[in-house]
Amino acid sequence: MGQATTKKSLYPWMYPLAGICSAFVLFSTAQAVSAFFGTASAPLVALGSTIIDFTPAWVKDQAISLFGTNDKLFLFVVLSLVAALLAAVVGLVAKRSLAAGMALVLVLAAILSAAVMSRSATTAQDLIPTVIGTILGLGTLKFLTGLAARNAPTSEDRSADSAVSRRQFMLGAAGSVAIGLLAIGATQALRGARKVAETARSALGLPPAKVKAAPLPSGADLNVPGVSRFITPNNDFYRIDTALSVPNIDPEQWTLRIHGMVEEEFSLNFNELLGMDLVEHYLTLTCVSNPVGGDLIGNAKWLGYPIRELLARAKPLPGADMVLSTSIDGFSASTPLEVLTDDREALLAIGMNDEPLPLEHGFPVRMVVPGLYGYVSATKWVVDLEVTRFQDKTAYWTTRGWSEKGPIKMSSRIETPRSFAKLPSGTVVFGGTAWSQHVGISKVEISIDDGPWQEADLSTDVSADTWRQWRYEWNGATPGNHTATVRATNSQGELQTDVPAAPAPNGSSGWHRLQFSVE
Repeated sequence: MGQATTKKSLYPWMYPLAGICSAFVLFSTAQAVSAFFGTASAPLVALGSTIIDFTPAWVKDQAISLFGTNDKLFLFVVLSLVAALLAAVVGLVAKRSLAAGMALVLVLAAILSAAVMSRSATTAQDLIPTVIGTILGLGTLKFLTGLAARNAPTSEDRSADSAVSRRQFMLGAAGSVAIGLLAIGATQALRGARKVAETARSALGLPPAKVKAAPLPSGADLNVPGVSRFITPNNDFYRIDTALSVPNIDPEQWTLRIHGMVEEEFSLNFNELLGMDLVEHYLTLTCVSNPVGGDLIGNAKWLGYPIRELLARAKPLPGADMVLSTSIDGFSASTPLEVLTDDREALLAIGMNDEPLPLEHGFPVRMVVPGLYGYVSATKWVVDLEVTRFQDKTAYWTTRGWSEKGPIKMSSRIETPRSFAKLPSGTVVFGGTAWSQHVGISKVEISIDDGPWQEADLSTDVSADTWRQWRYEWNGATPGNHTATVRATNSQGELQTDVPAAPAPNGSSGWHRLQFSVE
């Protein structure tokens, strides 16, 4: 059965290239076929998601600190490079024995299939893209290694026939790449035709809020160049989640199940949610992976329904102390029940900054909860709320060593000037933001060159659940190297701690400090 040969190939690179072309066909055609199935049926997406699931918390935190919101792109690039390397090895093995090379492809297919089946809401039919891709990949490997074997020299001919065989191989390789590219093009076309969620979002008119957010007061935004605006535009809002491919959810098919330790279990559909008494609320969201001075934070106006009203209808039983929220992609978050039932505006959100939720931010429905880091509260694409107990259930990141409750720590940052900036002498304008969600900021101070603390000007307070901007002018800046440090005080008189802490396991802390020079 094998194409093994003891003859030395004139072009040994053909076999690794045959393996790489075969892998390209496998993944590209499987990706195209996956357009007819669930998002997680795409084998590369499923494998990447599985890798994220088993990634240690410190590795995930390091990836976010290095690549920020490009962490998923980085993972895809690494996966592609590793896949190419393994495919080249498969090609070299196939040089010795085609059967052995094909067996390695089947082992890879089994791993990919296991990754697909490990995803939430997948069924056996979601394996079809992997099966089809594997069959085509095996066929490509057999065809190209057969062409490569013809380049093994014989005593009768070392030139003419070999040149013909080489051309045939290159044409075969080019053909396989063309098939893969056509599959990629087909994938984009199919996705364009099947963008149910995007089409529904575009057609959705948000209902008016029964309780509208008050107009922003004068001075809510200090308009300091280089400082984040009070409202973060949707396109600029940070995105950190575990979904490698954004779920494509038809709102007409969306339902939310509320169950567990409750007197009344029930389900809610999207049209029912639209008809409820919706409210608007300004709320700053923060990622637990945000380092001191980091940018994994944003503020928006959210439209939704108070989660406490849903829980009041469900009537939690005595002893319940947690709500486990679950996304359609399998992510889960553990939120203290008391946080979702007190007077704060924890919302089942459908709108963001006067638009339907963007797809990547949870369309059609997500959770937003004041005062808690997103990993324990801000579940996107939410489909399930289970009232339970911390001692009985654990959530996605708490099983990976992160704190189970995640209250946001007070913090402040200098956004202008930037670290190591070179500034002209005279007046230096400092600016930034500070936050202590659900408590509020009352004061921000800055220290130049470790000198006395000077109080900065604050923007008008909008809500205890949002950040505040600050501004300070340093007049008479002298040439040389300088440092600046910022700290905040909340509305309860508590001073921001100067004790440094890494993001894991419950959020970073410490005073933001930077260096700059005046020329």
